Amino acid sequence: MKFVAKSFDELIGSEVYEILKARAKVFMFEQKIWYLDMDNIDYKSQHLFLEEKGEVLAYLRAFFEEDSEVIHIGRVLSVEHNKGLGTSLMNKATSHFKQNGVKSIVLNSQKTAVGFYEKLGFITVGEEFFEAGIPHIKMVKSL
Repeated sequence: MKFVAKSFDELIGSEVYEILKARAKVFMFEQKIWYLDMDNIDYKSQHLFLEEKGEVLAYLRAFFEEDSEVIHIGRVLSVEHNKGLGTSLMNKATSHFKQNGVKSIVLNSQKTAVGFYEKLGFITVGEEFFEAGIPHIKMVKSL
């Protein structure tokens, strides 16, 4: 299994296709979230994923807002569950960010995934809110 970290412009067509396919599998078909996934943030994001034989097995995107030491991540997924893919991706991504001068990671966790992120060292910040009709909680991890 290969870890890949690329900007949008570095991705090749088949990688974009596989990323969007994985996002549709998880968010639309598995979680029944019906919204336009392509929100233009992809253009300014880094795309980090685990792939095997050309298939994206776990994925997240990351982007900076104003502060270049704080990275925001989202669209975190794995297409196969209970195999450690999400943990592996998050650990590799965290190392990648740390090596590139990032001081903290911010994410909006689905409420059902809070325990997963807490095991990875994230802490909750603020109150529950709804995003795409799903309860979320902001979480932060210092590097």
